[in-house]
Amino acid sequence: MGSDNLLGEFLKARRSRIAPSDREVALSGRRRVAGLRREELARLAGISEPYLTRLEQGVDRHPSPQVLSALARALELDADASAHFYALAAPDSEPSAEPEVSEDVHRLLDAWADTPAYVRNRRFDVLAANKPARALAAMYEPGRNLAREMFFSAQVRRLLPDWPQIAEQTVAALRAEADVRDPQTVQLIAELEGDEDFRRLWVRHDARPSRDELKRFAHPIVGELALRRQALTVGGAEQQVIIVYQAAPGSPSAEALARLVIGGS
Repeated sequence: MGSDNLLGEFLKARRSRIAPSDREVALSGRRRVAGLRREELARLAGISEPYLTRLEQGVDRHPSPQVLSALARALELDADASAHFYALAAPDSEPSAEPEVSEDVHRLLDAWADTPAYVRNRRFDVLAANKPARALAAMYEPGRNLAREMFFSAQVRRLLPDWPQIAEQTVAALRAEADVRDPQTVQLIAELEGDEDFRRLWVRHDARPSRDELKRFAHPIVGELALRRQALTVGGAEQQVIIVYQAAPGSPSAEALARLVIGGS
């Protein structure tokens, strides 16, 4: 990843994605850059071009809330991207210690005997998983990293029929949830950038936390499953997220999941 100018990289990436034809500030003359020119974005946000230059070059890394709000509007950022943008502009802080998964959470996972569930941190390391989750996919084994599995495992690409969309969601969630200044996260991203698909998605600077949604699996033993994913934050350990997969009652996916759980027990 190299550069630590995360705010500046974000501004340049998002500026390049706005078509000048969509805005009324496009300047005349030959265009050498994709998207808006720096002076065009500055005009939209109501700030000076020299100040925007300092932000993009990393000379100034902590603009005021008023400037952040003006730039977020000018860049047409949604709520998730705006939250990520504000976080990048916050003063650096020491990464907090990551707690162990509590015994209560382990018991909760085991109590869901028919429901795949696992715990991950915001770096997408799997910290704990119940038997149904491990039967659903090897990537849910504790010790695995879901982002690494997503891009480096041919098995995962076969397992997920909607892999292109899920890979895009994974990168956006990693960008939104992980502390990209944390040394372990920096090391992970540097490793992931060895994959062409990851590099292409990472430079877009999309930021969107994990959402509850339907996810399809093409399981090699029980066939296709359509499972509703839900993400739950662990109280008192905000770095941890519980992911739970459920099938619609009485559906073919519920029957397939029951066979998988019985076979994996």
